Amino acid sequence: MKALVIQELGKAAVIDIDEPMTRPGYCKFKTVAVALNPTDWRHIDILGQKGSLVGCDYAGIVTEIGPGCESDIQVGDKIWGTCHGANNSNPQDGAFAELISQRDDICGKIPKNMSFEQASTFGVGVISIGQVLYQSFGFPLLPEQVFNPVTLLVSGGSTATGMLAIQFAKLSGITVLATASPRNFDFVKSLGADQVFDYNTESCGEEIRAYTNNKLQYVFDAVSNESTFNLCAAALSSNSAPALHFTGLLPTDTFPRKDVIVQNTLAYTAGGERFFKFGITIPAIPADYEFAKVFLRLSTELIDSGKIKPPIEVGTGGLYGVIDGLQLLREEKVSAKKLVYLVADTDNST
Repeated sequence: MKALVIQELGKAAVIDIDEPMTRPGYCKFKTVAVALNPTDWRHIDILGQKGSLVGCDYAGIVTEIGPGCESDIQVGDKIWGTCHGANNSNPQDGAFAELISQRDDICGKIPKNMSFEQASTFGVGVISIGQVLYQSFGFPLLPEQVFNPVTLLVSGGSTATGMLAIQFAKLSGITVLATASPRNFDFVKSLGADQVFDYNTESCGEEIRAYTNNKLQYVFDAVSNESTFNLCAAALSSNSAPALHFTGLLPTDTFPRKDVIVQNTLAYTAGGERFFKFGITIPAIPADYEFAKVFLRLSTELIDSGKIKPPIEVGTGGLYGVIDGLQLLREEKVSAKKLVYLVADTDNST
């Protein structure tokens, strides 16, 4: 089968490999559509090892139920979910392949009125949002709403994960502020953001602090680099009581304020298995696995009802097109949409 595999740091290629094994608790899927995340190119350039499959988000059809599976999915079901791309502990776990293997209970059934292309965009983003809003920040799990007025800043409101964060936060009754470029202001507001700020403005953080009367307590940084760390630090209240909370998508060791509760979210812990990444071994976190099962079921209901919607752009070339899409992400040329590719478009003659 064809798969996008890391050849060396900085280089991945579509090659022929063996089908993945179906280990206990896992099912096999025929991949129909895959969606791209910025973490995918970072895996290739920074984190992955030779021979690892790339990619996290997919939608496909169940072809085999592995031993020990206890969920209600059946062969033939149409499924969306996320894989652990570039998993150095299990190199076959990536999503960018014609056939993939994934846990049977860390996925959702695709609604009848939704395409594979749309469904492929949810996986890692939905899990990340669940970890940030409802685990890290402790907001009441939907359908419950926050009891007291809460304001949340989403740094990177037009990113793939930022778009989802805005939608989930609004459903939770939260006032949402976001940063974006001016060309995406109207789009981000259409997702539910109450106010949007231009991250290119040097004083953006100070403007947000003034807008919130120096009372902002919660920030989710969907970009997570030095520039956004500084912006978010400036936006948060200058008073450290009540507690201030910041969560980013990537390691956050360099966040510039020590009076803030700083966390990072890592969707891969939802798999409930130990793995090696960032030069360290990350232990299995059973609480993240159990939460993910609950939150994915809840999210499937929201998606089915049309309350969570994915802006997408479908590219050409199948798995070969993915390589071009990852370059666009590297160059920061993608916003207000998620790039999606149909695996059947892969040229199997090459």
